[in-house]
Amino acid sequence: MWNSPARTRREWLAAAGGGFGTLALAALDATAGPLAPRKPHFAPKAKSCIFLFMEGGPSHIDTFDPKPELDKLAGQPLPASFGKVILAMGENHAPLLGSRRQWKRHGQSGLWVSDWLPEIAKHADDLAVLRSCYADGINHSAGVCQMNTGSILGGRPSLGAWVTYGLGTVNQDLPAFVVMQDNQSTVVNGPRNWSAGFMPAVYQGTRIQGGAEPIPHLNPPEGIADAEQRGKLEFLYALNRDYARKHPDQSELDARLTSYELAFRMQAEAPQAVDVSKETAATQALYGMDNKETQTMGRLCLLARRLVERGTRFVQIYHGAGSKWDAHTKLEENHSGLCRSMDKPVAGLLADLKARGLLKDTLVVWGGEFGRTPMSEKGGGRDHNPTGFTMWMAGGGVKGGQAIGTTDELGLRAVDNRLHVHDLHATILWLMGLGNMDLVYKYKGRPERPTLNEGEPYKQVAG
Repeated sequence: MWNSPARTRREWLAAAGGGFGTLALAALDATAGPLAPRKPHFAPKAKSCIFLFMEGGPSHIDTFDPKPELDKLAGQPLPASFGKVILAMGENHAPLLGSRRQWKRHGQSGLWVSDWLPEIAKHADDLAVLRSCYADGINHSAGVCQMNTGSILGGRPSLGAWVTYGLGTVNQDLPAFVVMQDNQSTVVNGPRNWSAGFMPAVYQGTRIQGGAEPIPHLNPPEGIADAEQRGKLEFLYALNRDYARKHPDQSELDARLTSYELAFRMQAEAPQAVDVSKETAATQALYGMDNKETQTMGRLCLLARRLVERGTRFVQIYHGAGSKWDAHTKLEENHSGLCRSMDKPVAGLLADLKARGLLKDTLVVWGGEFGRTPMSEKGGGRDHNPTGFTMWMAGGGVKGGQAIGTTDELGLRAVDNRLHVHDLHATILWLMGLGNMDLVYKYKGRPERPTLNEGEPYKQVAG
């Protein structure tokens, strides 16, 4: 068990002396500071995690969880035996909506995957499909918040922040926790999804873009020499140092100072890390970057691979940012387009990680904040369904080719091996060598844990 870092970043900065040149040298010392590498609680199976977040809630019963009984009962009301159902949009007594998908078994394992995901289906033997997930949030704000922080209420650290706090970073020249999204829409809840909550802000995620300039304004203006820039940062540090001493509880200042240091170091490392033009045409095509429909997600997935192979600990990609997966109407049109834009890039990521020997150390997680209902909405859509949905994991010690847990015969509620969001987070932490009950941060004298003192890792995911 550990609590807050024994030495705060502010103390570390003060120990570095009065000049930023000294500070920069101290920043490169991996034994100092809150982002220094830390030993896990036990031997990890994964060194890094890539979380592919399908924002809005993909339909599990049209992708990874086939329900023949639903197709048989399509058009009929939900059987009374299912009891009362709480809906987000309140369209009560809507008839059941059958799936129009074609389903096949894939790989030696025979996992079921629908025809919406033909490329991911080729990696069936690498996937552990978790069909019995459930959550507490009925709306997007609560659901996205819980899948990121463990709570339906804002204010707690994100999962990526907990991983960064628990393990630190192995590359002091790149962010430990990176967040990307596939469009310019605002993700539900915004930056609080990757915030550090009540922990020092230094553990929060760093947002980078997926376009031609992933990290804007990184390079100094033309004509500004290294010594001149360092002098400016030294002056900034001198101003901030006195203010920090007067306001010791404002961790945002620590984070700002850290960002200056990191930006200074990133000028050498980051341009190479995010320059996908260095990749071969074959590799770019593997991710679908040669196709307009898959280009954006392909670039993000390729960036994720380049970051984790350079030591970034946690990468989160929001696909369908702005709740684009939220198919209350026209499910076929909505999901078919989103699946096409995501399927090949995600499959390319799995293939590339595996070919480079990185998949065994990189945990890939796929899913949204909840699933969709078997009942129809507005004729051809589905409502939110937090009571039963699917996620999958691959790599990072996960045993592929297995389907874990079940939902009922219509896909409404998780039934066997039910996995709450806290269990999912505990499992991710466990695969990365962290115990969800052992990872402690003391906040106002109270021991806080990433899963709110709940949840257990589902160790069977590793076989």
